[in-house]
Amino acid sequence: MSFTIEAIHGAARAGVLRTAHGDVRTPAFMPVGTKGTVKTLLPSEVRALGADVILGNTYHLHLRPGEDVIEELGGLHAFTGWDGPILTDSGGFQVFSLRDTLARVDDEGVTFRSVYDGATERLTPERVAEIQRRLGSDVAMCLDICPPAGVPRAEHAEAVRRTQLWAERQVGAPRAPGQLRFGIAQGGTDPELRSSSIEGVVALPFDGFALGGLAVGESREAMLETVGWAAPMLPEARPRYFMGLGDAEGILEVIARGIDMFDCVLPTRTARTGSALTARGRLNLRNARFARDSRPLEDGCGCPACAGFSRAFVRHLVNQRELLGLRLLTLHNLWFTLRLTAGARDAITRGAFDAYRADTLAALAAGPEEETWQP
Repeated sequence: MSFTIEAIHGAARAGVLRTAHGDVRTPAFMPVGTKGTVKTLLPSEVRALGADVILGNTYHLHLRPGEDVIEELGGLHAFTGWDGPILTDSGGFQVFSLRDTLARVDDEGVTFRSVYDGATERLTPERVAEIQRRLGSDVAMCLDICPPAGVPRAEHAEAVRRTQLWAERQVGAPRAPGQLRFGIAQGGTDPELRSSSIEGVVALPFDGFALGGLAVGESREAMLETVGWAAPMLPEARPRYFMGLGDAEGILEVIARGIDMFDCVLPTRTARTGSALTARGRLNLRNARFARDSRPLEDGCGCPACAGFSRAFVRHLVNQRELLGLRLLTLHNLWFTLRLTAGARDAITRGAFDAYRADTLAALAAGPEEETWQP
């Protein structure tokens, strides 16, 4: 494993994670390709937007089409056409977020029902490691338990205990050539439980470490407070990953607290609801005020959607349920998110991250532009 920190500004870090399929410049946002594809986009388009790495979903890929099919066809990179780094999650979040599919959890693993056909499935730390080995991802996450916010403290404590138990079993399991493995700390926002989980997982020889079980329903204030004291507990010489965060404010705030990597479906899911992410907040393109608006989604944006199409046209596509509308909004939203992250990296390198963060957050706080458009 090679992770080099190239610049630091406050707690914010700019670095490079080297993997078997290329370098990941950090801070790094990872577009989510749940089933092997970032929805509506070609791999070449995702690369052109500035992504170094994408995320694949172990749970869904295991169920459909199956790791045996993917392995037979050359592994996840050959199967999907993405030749850059791929991180695969453990499947644990999906199992526990789809709690109605959960049949049983014990110290050996978790039994659940497939969301596709209801068939009984079983995941153990060893099984998850084997699935990800056969997928051939560059970074493989450990199986963990991710409780939602608001559950009793005893449930968080049990999640910490089992996550550590499973990490100890998975850390040394066979892996694909060059595959990195990251451990996960749980504990919610409880200082004692979170600290205990971090201390346990960083004692194991993982290539990187993640803060799991945050951005799952707790307040933003509590989340950021936790990241502020928890991130410095993770090793300085290893990448730090915040799981499941993708809004502009959240990205900048966790970077400011020392996080290197993050992922979220927010940019692509927001696109599929007909909204564009901009420096002044979200634009709901279904709104009638855009019906004759000849401007691009965002002035000065260099994405393919803004380069050639108006808000009025995108609104028309969205309201008529034309697939091109979803593609254009996805291109724009990922461009916005990836450029935001690249801008943070550049600002850290120049020693100007505090100003970049302040200016960006001020623009977001100012809110959307005027409600009416006069041509």
